[in-house]
Amino acid sequence: MLNVKSINQYYGGSHILRDVSMEAALGQVTVILGRNGVGKTTLLKSLMGLVPIKSGAIEFDGRPIHQCTPYERARAGIGFVPQGREIFARLTVEENLRMGLAYKPAGMPVPAQLYELFPVLRQMLGRRGGDLSGGQQQQLAIARALAAQPKLLVLDEPTEGIQPSIIKDIGRVIRMLADRGDMAIVLVEQYYDFAQELADRYLVMERGEVIAAGAGKDMEAAGVRQLVAI
Repeated sequence: MLNVKSINQYYGGSHILRDVSMEAALGQVTVILGRNGVGKTTLLKSLMGLVPIKSGAIEFDGRPIHQCTPYERARAGIGFVPQGREIFARLTVEENLRMGLAYKPAGMPVPAQLYELFPVLRQMLGRRGGDLSGGQQQQLAIARALAAQPKLLVLDEPTEGIQPSIIKDIGRVIRMLADRGDMAIVLVEQYYDFAQELADRYLVMERGEVIAAGAGKDMEAAGVRQLVAI
């Protein structure tokens, strides 16, 4: 579904991503791990077209997208949950969800499945996003990205600042979405145990490079915990 081939990215004169390659398949969770500042978020922003790549290629669903705008990538079927959630604080929960349908035909209803995945949102449709707790806002951000029924879901540290009970709920939803088999999921995560529990595939980054990759079931044996320890 997603094929990243030797991409390089620069901020000014700083070489941030160095020949990074990765794949993400339907029905699988691909986890990206690494310490702070190694280029994980830049990689996701490159996938979404929020920052340009200098060289290499990004293919999605069999076609190159590295020259497409973020809007075009969203229309192609990529949903993005950014670090920090970035919900619209002054809009209601329902209005936030409808923002995920911005490029769909007018009047298209919010998929009922979202309320099955995150029941708390149904109870709060009329509340402003800024009035929700951090965990509720994260559920709203994920639901908003799912509203357009993407083929690829990209999440940047969804457990950051979230209480343990909601971390479990988010993990359950991610696993359920992958197990349906019609969506690929790319997850940047620093919480090792959460990542290990979900990972079908993993890659570890250091100084803008991929230094380790493999099957999720092999993470412990491969010493990944030590590679990402602070």
